[in-house]
Amino acid sequence: MGDFFKRVHVIVAGIPRGSVMTYGQIASIAGNPRASRAVGYALRATPSGTELPWHRVVNSKGRISFRETLQGDDDRSLQRVLLEGEGVVFRGSGSIDLGKYQVSF
Repeated sequence: MGDFFKRVHVIVAGIPRGSVMTYGQIASIAGNPRASRAVGYALRATPSGTELPWHRVVNSKGRISFRETLQGDDDRSLQRVLLEGEGVVFRGSGSIDLGKYQVSF
């Protein structure tokens, strides 16, 4: 696993419960502001058995990004359930108020 992926994992591990960060925000903090897509790759490359709060990462519009699992199911509902379980409230449009829930390091 590359250094960028390791930095992404450290950043995501530090997102507090009930808060979110965006892919682009994490990419910038990890040293490559143009690598927001690579943040998603880094999350998918998380070693099995690793506890990482992947569900606290959203897109720049405060929305859950679509990702299809290998089984063909999409995990948007799981991510939403996990975030709501931490007190994050979704608007009727399905987005999160980044002004309220986004954390910065």
